[in-house]
Amino acid sequence: MPVLCEFDTQIIRPSANPQPDTWATVCFPRQLVARPRLPHGIRYLDVDKNANIRIKSTLPYFTNTWVDCHVSTWDDTTLYRGIDGIFVLTPADLDFLTGEHVRDSQARKQLSPSAVRVNFERPFVTPPKVVVFLNHIDLDKNYNWRLSVSASDIDKNGFTLHIETWGNTVLYAARACWIAYPEDREHIFSTSVNTMDLEPGSVTKPQHKHSRDITFDTVGFWKDPSVFVALNFLDVDCKANLRIDSYVDGVTKTGLVCHIDSWDDTVLYAAGVSIIAFI
Repeated sequence: MPVLCEFDTQIIRPSANPQPDTWATVCFPRQLVARPRLPHGIRYLDVDKNANIRIKSTLPYFTNTWVDCHVSTWDDTTLYRGIDGIFVLTPADLDFLTGEHVRDSQARKQLSPSAVRVNFERPFVTPPKVVVFLNHIDLDKNYNWRLSVSASDIDKNGFTLHIETWGNTVLYAARACWIAYPEDREHIFSTSVNTMDLEPGSVTKPQHKHSRDITFDTVGFWKDPSVFVALNFLDVDCKANLRIDSYVDGVTKTGLVCHIDSWDDTVLYAAGVSIIAFI
């Protein structure tokens, strides 16, 4: 079964002491029989507004017992804090497929297409569940930060992956990670939550706190599940720092509470997260 891990830059250094690259070795809860696959995504961001929004999470080295987790920025960007969640796929999790796709500009002249077809390395019996989220963001500081990743046209052979922005936002690069699993797999629940669904008027009347009770529908858990959370949507004003904290609490066998918050003078028009609950 999958394993949940997380890396928070604050365990290495305080937010008041930002560094270009913050990293640590995270040990898996148990030793695996072989090296795992490691889809991962960002759930927390606190980035200064005075430079471009550049953040990436990477896992360059890993074994069957540990992984080196990096949350980094580059050039003049100041990252106060970031949290990266890792959905560890063990060697036994053969019914899961995962991958990544980068949308970027060549020499910052023209972006690659916003939609690409992803073909699974092997077909599913029926169209699977597909979960998409972000682990690399590079946006211009001078325009509101708007970014969305999603999946459409899902069939047993693949899906269309979207990495999109809108308005006058300038996107230099973004990387989406995806996880696909059989739609009838037991003991797993996934969904996407957006503040525009929680508070329909939040785009015109931004607020800091958003929450929603989520039930696991017909999915049966015999104990409280682990929960993976990662961002899939941003719409934030560029006049203040980019601050988003997405998390869950109140996790039981039947549901949880999802939170998407900002703080201080950040103006959060909307944000969205992907959630996977599993045992």
